[in-house]
Amino acid sequence: MAYKILSPASNISRPCLRRLPHRTQPIPQLPQRRYISAYGYEQAKALTFSEYGDPPAVLSLHSHSISPPHNNLMTLRFLASPINPADINQIQGVYPSKPTFTTSLGTPNPIAVAGNEGVAEIIALGDKVKSEGYKKGDWVFMKGPGFGTWRTHAAATTDQVVKLDDAMREGITPLQAGTVSINPCTAYRMLRDFSMLKEGEWFIQNGANSGVGRAAIQLGKKWGYRSINIIRGRDDKNAEEKLKQDLKDLGADVVITDAELQAQGIKDQAKSWTENGRAKIKLALNCVNGKAATAMAKLLSSNAHFVTYGAMSKQPLTIPASMLIFKDIHFHGFWVSKWAEREPEEKQRTVADVLDMHRSGEFRDTPFDKISWEWETKGDELIAKVKDTLEGYREGKGVFVFGKT
Repeated sequence: MAYKILSPASNISRPCLRRLPHRTQPIPQLPQRRYISAYGYEQAKALTFSEYGDPPAVLSLHSHSISPPHNNLMTLRFLASPINPADINQIQGVYPSKPTFTTSLGTPNPIAVAGNEGVAEIIALGDKVKSEGYKKGDWVFMKGPGFGTWRTHAAATTDQVVKLDDAMREGITPLQAGTVSINPCTAYRMLRDFSMLKEGEWFIQNGANSGVGRAAIQLGKKWGYRSINIIRGRDDKNAEEKLKQDLKDLGADVVITDAELQAQGIKDQAKSWTENGRAKIKLALNCVNGKAATAMAKLLSSNAHFVTYGAMSKQPLTIPASMLIFKDIHFHGFWVSKWAEREPEEKQRTVADVLDMHRSGEFRDTPFDKISWEWETKGDELIAKVKDTLEGYREGKGVFVFGKT
């Protein structure tokens, strides 16, 4: 295969009949070369795994070629891809949605590309894709999980992506577009689809500092709902108070720690927040489980709805029979990927609505830890950033931001 070299070629002479003079200085290393085929092949890199396990142990950076697109194929260049808890669980093999293991990336044994969310730009496309209204330069995000978004480039078909039309893209950054389809959509649908909250009524949630939690605070504020928000306590009390204030600045009415939630007197406190109980707490959003989730459920009004969308503590959810029998609390599960498969048009409307809020300044970005991914970036650097998401508290959501790839 013929290649063009984008980086400068070496100018070191190589005489064949005489010995090179002795060098006292090391030969300088040339920049890593980025090859693009003269026949339209695109060179790509991806974080992949061939077996399930902890990400630092099983991930590796794999290089491969993508053939020129034809018919219903398009070539994508990724712009931004976040690191979500579901991505980690999928690599570990404990997530219900499984990735696609394939040999199509040029390996003798099947491998899968990690990551489920992101936004990409179309850089080449086949004739059938053009006839369906796509063009070079369009932005797309993935229609469902399992595609693999932690990569510089990919081949895709139109049934694997959703296009952001020009109106949806206007005034939107790649970071916003790349992180809109999971966390904000999850918060949006849980607030809208389980309990008909009216202005002034309350919801309560744990994981309030997560991407879903921050989205729920802002959406609730916009729609006139009031919120009780639970965070993990910090050893550094100054940092804890700073976080509480940060969430209040987003629109949270009450912010407490999980320890405060389980302390004596919490029911009396809840009454003081809700006009002596006259304003009902009609909805709970749970991503934690364990004892703290049960304590949260005890604050709900009769006939309320309790929605579970995660299990970060890896503990079971214990439901006292009295909540079912005497308070008639309704317990639900929610998985935004399953909802999106069932309601693709509604998902697109939800994404468009959130992006409109971004444009109007009614929706603030989650704090991001931007992870630069250039063509020269080493696999060890990228994997170390993924490992960081498994450990301790983070200043923001990790997002791969692609540069010159």
